[in-house]
Formats: sequence, C-alpha cells, structure tokens
Amino acid sequence: MSVERILKVNFPNKLVFGNGVLGQLAEDVVGLGSQSIILMTIEPLVQQLEPFITHLRNEGVQVTIDTSIIQEPSFTDLKRVLATYQGMAIDTVIGIGGGSVLDIAKLVAAQLDNTQTVEEIVGNGLLHRRNIGLICAPATAGTGSEVSPNAILVDDENQKKGIISPFLVPDAVYVDPLLTVGLPAGITAATGLDALTHCLEAYTNKFAQPFIDMYAFEGMRLIAANLVEAVHNGTNTQARQEVAMGSMLGGFCLGPVNTAAVHALSYPLGSMFHLAHGLSNALLLPYVMEYNYVAAPKKYAEVAIALGCERRSTDEETARAGIVKVKELIKDCGIPARLRDVNIPKEAIPQMAEDAMKITRLLVNNPREISLSDALSIFNAAY
Repeated sequence: MSVERILKVNFPNKLVFGNGVLGQLAEDVVGLGSQSIILMTIEPLVQQLEPFITHLRNEGVQVTIDTSIIQEPSFTDLKRVLATYQGMAIDTVIGIGGGSVLDIAKLVAAQLDNTQTVEEIVGNGLLHRRNIGLICAPATAGTGSEVSPNAILVDDENQKKGIISPFLVPDAVYVDPLLTVGLPAGITAATGLDALTHCLEAYTNKFAQPFIDMYAFEGMRLIAANLVEAVHNGTNTQARQEVAMGSMLGGFCLGPVNTAAVHALSYPLGSMFHLAHGLSNALLLPYVMEYNYVAAPKKYAEVAIALGCERRSTDEETARAGIVKVKELIKDCGIPARLRDVNIPKEAIPQMAEDAMKITRLLVNNPREISLSDALSIFNAAY
C-alpha cells in the first residue's frame, strides 16, 4: 500500500484557532506594521467584518475591500483582480471567505509584484516567491485552503488547474468557527463533506504518510461526529468548532499527501456544470470508495472506525460498513446523493470521464488504478 515519497510539510508561521479569534486579527495586523491592505471577502460578510475594518482604518491602515469573487475563480478572474491593484503599494493581502476567496487572496499576494505569468506558475513548485504578507481566515469549514499550499483556477478551456507552492501557505491563519455560524445548511453540508473527503483521500492515499494520517483520522472523526448537528442546528457553536477543526486538519493533508480519484472525477462536474466543489465530491465519494476499498481494505476499515462504525469480523466487512455510513451521512445532511438529482444528463458521462482522466496529478495518488472504463463505471454507479 505505502509507496516511498518524501514527507514535506509547510505550516503557516502562526495559527490561531477558536471561537472569536477574529477579534485578535485587527490588533495583530496593526502590530505587524501593515500600512496598505487588500481585504478579499464576500459581500454577505462585509457587515460582519465592519468592526475589524473600522479598527484597522482608525489605526491609519488603508483597507481596500474586494468582493468580486463570487464563484470558483478562473484565470480571467485572477488577471482582472491583479490588473485592478497593479501599481498600488500593497504590503498585506487578507482573505476572509470560502475556498474561492482564499485561493484568489493567496495568488494575489504572490502575483501582485511577480514577473511570472499566471500560466507559468500552474503546476507543482513553479511559483518562485511571494513578497507580500498573506493572512487567511476561512468563513466555511470545508476547503482547508487557509493552511494548504494549493490554489485551484479554471483555465480558458474550462479545465480546473492546480497551483501548488509553499509560497501559497499563508504567513498567519485565523480560524474562527463563529464565522461559519450564519452559513446555510446546504453550504455547511457540502463544505463539510468536502473536508471529510480531503481527510479520507489522504488517509487512503497510495502515498499516505503516518504523520499526515494523524490529522486525517482525527479530521474524519470530528466531521463525521458533528457535521449533521452543524447542518441542522447551525447555531451550535460546539459542533461548528469541531467541524472547523476537522476541516483545518484536512487542509494540512493537502500539501504533503493531497487528494485522489474523488477530486479528479469531481472536477468535470464543476467545470462543465458549475456544481459547487463540495457537492461534486459528495456525489462521487461513496462510489469511489466502493471501487477503491478492495485495493486497501485495512485502510478503508480504519476509515470506517474513524466514521464511528463498529469493527466487523473482517477488514472488508468493516470497510463496507464505512461506505454505508458515508451514504447515511450524505442523506442525513439533506443534500443530493445522485448525479441525476442535480440534473446532469447521462449522455455527459463519457465527456466527464475523459476530462477526469486528464487530472493525472490526483489520479496517481489513488490506491487503485483508474482507467477510462473504470471512470465511466464510477460515474454510471453515481448516476
């Protein structure tokens, strides 16, 4: 199961986690001596962030608010944002929002004064530097982008492309679960299942690492035990806190180990049908698990234990109980369980399978090799 790969982890320089920690951020930013900031966020959060923004401005910090990212970002979006602020003396970029906002904030901090083009940094380790300060605070419990070295953009051919670099890991991260309290149930469910998928795919990865397994296992345990409560009782701050911790742990899995076939197969759902990333993963997760578990029954049995299942007489039986548990979790969260439930036409499956096979950087991580015909079978099973 385990294949030799060097473990390399890039942690943020500073991590602050807990209900209400966003209140510390303004003082810390002033303490850093920041003079001119771009705050990347979303319109619904601006009112909630008013005390934070006012605090900074009262201290003489210039704050430019950008709420232009409203869906999964593209090359065009990034270039537009960069052009808007070109020539401004920005010393810090702060991202407060979901994964799309955080990904763009990370790239803006890296690219605003960089001579490399966006196209030149696509891939693993091709971004050479970042000079501008970067602080991230997630407003969803899902992507883990706040602690990961990854950013995802849709290219001009409508394909998702990954930019992976240690320079995309923020200098400081503030995870305040209270930011997630106002999230609608559907977004809470989809982003939480995305985070669960990060942990699960890292744990069962062909290149799994014991050090990352610790984060992945605990992340699965926290999310499985608390997500349904967070979905149905969004004001339960304890459940929100546990899911936010699980999501952050999933983010730590993304650099050193990364995801696999669930994410690879979900990419076409986003690029072709503009389905939310977390929902795309949730639709495919049980069916990829069904395909994979025979290649790594021990690991998938341990996944089942993390999800709260009792150990059965064999690893295979335990692993199958874990798959049933994931299906129950999706159902209990009240989100669609089948591709047909989100109006994806069955005739699109061949194109989706072809597009998924291009995501080799993730497919190579899968514990069981996937061919085009296998991808077709998984999509059909999920239909």
